[in-house]
Amino acid sequence: MKTKAEALLAWYDRHRRELPWRAPPGEHAEPYRVWLSEIMLQQTVAAAAGPYFRRFLERWPDVGALATASLDEVLQAWQGLGYYARARNLHAAARIVAAQHGGRFPDSEAGLRALPGVGAYTAAAIAAIAFDRKATAVDGNVERVMARLFRIETPLPAAKKAIHRAAAGLTPDERPGDYAQAVMDLGATVCLPRRPRCSACPWSKDCLARAAGIAESLPVKAPKRDRPVRRGIAYWTEDGAGRVLLRRRPETGLLGGMMEVPSGPWVEEGPPPEGPPVEGAWAPLGAIARHGFTHFILELDVRTGRSAAAAPADCVWAPIDALDGYALPTAMKKVVRLALAGKDRLI
Repeated sequence: MKTKAEALLAWYDRHRRELPWRAPPGEHAEPYRVWLSEIMLQQTVAAAAGPYFRRFLERWPDVGALATASLDEVLQAWQGLGYYARARNLHAAARIVAAQHGGRFPDSEAGLRALPGVGAYTAAAIAAIAFDRKATAVDGNVERVMARLFRIETPLPAAKKAIHRAAAGLTPDERPGDYAQAVMDLGATVCLPRRPRCSACPWSKDCLARAAGIAESLPVKAPKRDRPVRRGIAYWTEDGAGRVLLRRRPETGLLGGMMEVPSGPWVEEGPPPEGPPVEGAWAPLGAIARHGFTHFILELDVRTGRSAAAAPADCVWAPIDALDGYALPTAMKKVVRLALAGKDRLI
């Protein structure tokens, strides 16, 4: 009788997904491609990450090429993927691998975890897929599969340790890289959050949640908290020569290293305080740029104006017709769209 791992690998050999970063059957996965894809797949679904992966690979085909890029280039190429700390860590890790490891990625979980942006899951995934180490990678798809297979009814995140133990107990010595991808594929294509396709699952007969008729209710998740709203004032400032003032955010923290339309402090209570970047005069645009971050919602009251002041040290006068060349996060692109739509209101 086949073990659970053997049954899943047999299913995987017939139904594996074709993904741009995945090595063809029987071929060895390239560590750079695996690492790049795993960083992109943090907080991003495969369908959305695919086009970015292809563009990055065309522009920077190996870790050495990525290490020579500037942070601005990487951030600009990352626009739209969100969670920009991943891009900063990607750039920092590439430089470490190139400078300290001779362009070769560490092949152990411990060595990989020493790289910026590589946590427990990502290290396990790279170790298994790129180096065929016996490592247990547990992402959201794997959590769902294991919670149902073993009927783990403890709510997340408290259930994470039990889920990881269950997953580790199934990880085989043979083909651990294929097995890791097989569990992910099972969760992504069969063991779906809603209406799981149990009849197509190679583990259906062993699934305790299916037997109890509660598969769709697992894993149990703690109720989400309402996100607070933070408010601020964004200053769209033109110089009369077709340029707008942009400011670089601090390297650390939210949207670190990205460019922004300067704004005052973001506050949750009371009216947002003024915080113009230079001396000038601004008028309300009558429009609010609203953007949802993971832990809060941001509302920026857009004001427009002109100024002839020199750009402060952390700012630059950027040509309005060349803004696509700047690493502007989505929240700031919304400010740009509103400002450009109302340019006739500039004082």
